[in-house]
Amino acid sequence: MNSNWKQDPRLKNMNPQKLSMLTEFAKRAEAAPKDQLFPTLMSLTAEANQKGIHFNDDETDLLISILGDNMSPAERQRIQTVRMLSKNMMKRNGKK
Repeated sequence: MNSNWKQDPRLKNMNPQKLSMLTEFAKRAEAAPKDQLFPTLMSLTAEANQKGIHFNDDETDLLISILGDNMSPAERQRIQTVRMLSKNMMKRNGKK
């Protein structure tokens, strides 16, 4: 996996706990079979939520971009669909 994501300017002011989770995520994504990247992302999200860590939209987009290069087109479409549904649900619930 390309480590250029570590140079992303969005990381500069990120909470160290979130940055640690992103680093762990990148390691897992690198080791995961391509057809398991979506479940890997869902697993990381669940772990973060259990620890009280919540990623904002920019941070979530960064997570997706980390995975994107290693995903099949079907997996990319699947994650974009889930992302869109999540955003729509948050709008309906009055959250941003």
